[in-house]
Amino acid sequence: MKVVALVSGGKDSCYVMMKCIQYGHEIVALANLLPVDDSVDELDSYMYQTVGHQIIVSYAECMNVPLFRRRIRGSSRHQKLSYQITPDDEVEDLFVLLSEVKRQIPSITAVSSGAIASDYQRLRVESICSRLGLVSLAFLWKQDQTLLLQEMIANGIKAILVKVAAIGLDPSKHLGKDLAFMEPYLLKLKELYGSNVCGEGGEYETLTLDCPLFTNARIVLDEFEVKLHSPDSIAPVGVLHPTVFHLEKKGDPDSNSLEKEPGLVFEVQGDGPSTPESTRQRDSGTVEHTRNRVHLSKTGKENTFSICCWLEGSSESSTGLKEDLETVLTETESQLLKQGFNWENVLYIHLYISDMSEFAVANETYVKFITHEKCPFGVPSRSTIELPLVQAGLGKAYVEVLVANDQSKRVLHVQSISSWAPSCIGPYSQATLHKGVLHMAGQLGLDPPTMNLRNEGAIAELDQALKNSEAIAEAFRCSISSSAILFVVFCSARTEQSERDQLHEKFLSFLDLAKSSRRVLDPIFLYILVPDLPKRALVEVKPVLYVEEDSETEDETRQDQFGEGDYGCWGYKPEEWHQDCVQKRVVDGKICVTVISISAEVMKKLHEPEEEQELERVTRFCVYLLNKTLSENSFSWKDTTSLRIHFSTSLGVSVKRLFNVFETAFKELNEMSPEGIVGDSKEPTFNLVPVLGAGNSSASLDNIITCELFSLRS
Repeated sequence: MKVVALVSGGKDSCYVMMKCIQYGHEIVALANLLPVDDSVDELDSYMYQTVGHQIIVSYAECMNVPLFRRRIRGSSRHQKLSYQITPDDEVEDLFVLLSEVKRQIPSITAVSSGAIASDYQRLRVESICSRLGLVSLAFLWKQDQTLLLQEMIANGIKAILVKVAAIGLDPSKHLGKDLAFMEPYLLKLKELYGSNVCGEGGEYETLTLDCPLFTNARIVLDEFEVKLHSPDSIAPVGVLHPTVFHLEKKGDPDSNSLEKEPGLVFEVQGDGPSTPESTRQRDSGTVEHTRNRVHLSKTGKENTFSICCWLEGSSESSTGLKEDLETVLTETESQLLKQGFNWENVLYIHLYISDMSEFAVANETYVKFITHEKCPFGVPSRSTIELPLVQAGLGKAYVEVLVANDQSKRVLHVQSISSWAPSCIGPYSQATLHKGVLHMAGQLGLDPPTMNLRNEGAIAELDQALKNSEAIAEAFRCSISSSAILFVVFCSARTEQSERDQLHEKFLSFLDLAKSSRRVLDPIFLYILVPDLPKRALVEVKPVLYVEEDSETEDETRQDQFGEGDYGCWGYKPEEWHQDCVQKRVVDGKICVTVISISAEVMKKLHEPEEEQELERVTRFCVYLLNKTLSENSFSWKDTTSLRIHFSTSLGVSVKRLFNVFETAFKELNEMSPEGIVGDSKEPTFNLVPVLGAGNSSASLDNIITCELFSLRS
């Protein structure tokens, strides 16, 4: 991509340019913001480093790249973490600046910034990029600061300290000192006081005088003044004010000066363009045309529940993925509004489509409904999967949303491309934490800085997907090796059987290596075989973690044997082999995850009256096991947040038939319970998900029916 680099003069903004080039991008312009008054060194800004701005003008000559500059007119008016457009805010100066750069150089598609740890700065750069249709590149994001500092110095960043503001740093001693010279001392301060060695806590700022990107010349600082801003005896604050400097030409030892290149520096003035209103429109006619095919389900829990929307299949060739997805999203939105909610209440979205080659169409339709503006507390996390929907007699799009009745969710949404974890460029986030449950977006085996799939096969993709999952988990101060309660692993039908056989062992090996001293929750594994995945990936991992803080209990996870209690329904009595069908994890008495697996072998073991049909026998057995597991562990059906019933298309029955049989089984169970188990909801409490196969091991995906139940007590 062609990149405009945000440069403050600091080591970070220069080094991230070097990383851009390393990953195959091209720096075609520089952008810088500076004070209105040239004599002012530092502004009271939450966003921008301005110390040393007098020298930045020379960067254009050093790199032979155009530099666009704008004087900062705004201030830090909008100080909440997530930025919203605010007149006269300093962020709007950046919008005007980059708008002009894009106008003059239309080929620019990305913006680089030196963000390492500041969400405040990263989110504002991402906001501007989103408004301008640009990609944010932040290759230093979340990198280990000690290693990063060493890497910068080793790769030729020549920088000096131009501001100090921390214990152990003295303006009279340390301003103007070379970064390489200061490195041992900065590491010592980290050990003594916990300082950030890269200055991410405001401990110090730097000015780069030379680096490998300065191919024309280096900057030589001849004279400077030290200005003391605060004479604090513990952590005095001071800045370096450059008074005399010159450029030293590279490649010609006989020349110590450089003539200024004309036409390389542009000052951007004015107010810039306004952010255009969205022009995306919905086709309400199409929605009305297909609404009579809509079906809904909703779980009964009041404060956290799932709404699912799908369509009956249609023989009308005019109905496509776009129209079907608009219909189910419109109906889902309508159901949210009826409950008094909106998209901002949604924690997670499962997006199922019939053809992954139309992923771009699905995404374009999706962003008409779910936007950052509608979700001020953070956009939902998402998993997108191709399912055999049409083969199962359904429409071409299917949506399931997990909804909360409060705004206590914590969303992690990093849109910048970095070396940390894959970016989410658009209205879907990496993970959402709510009531101690971390719902992570489906993770592919993407190399974060390039956003390319690992091309060595399914094993390599799984390894990278798990590394990506671990990076996200660490942002919530947990680990997939110790905090996961459920892993759903989608395997593409294109995966070779030989590799599929090895996936589970590779998974367990990764978790063993990553284990820490924290308590370890023994997770459930559910492997699902599907036709295709985004980017033609072979594997997608969807972890669910428990990250409740300060929770100590002897009942960490329970895997009880079936007891002798009276949980009989339809005459079923506990038998030893029933345990082979059930995986369950109960965590701190708050969460109950249950997976029921029914294979052809299990079906043969069921002994029911001969007059009962096989399908009815299987569905009743599933409902019996689910009810028994909940009851044994003191959960009720009203604690259910989601119930997916994955069924193999090899079963050879229509969705309508299977739906009616399960609905009948639940009605019968409700009648058997004196108080009623699922309340009086008009919608069914389960959703049917057609798959090619499923199982608790990647080597054996021969389940005919798999029930996935998640219950949360609050």
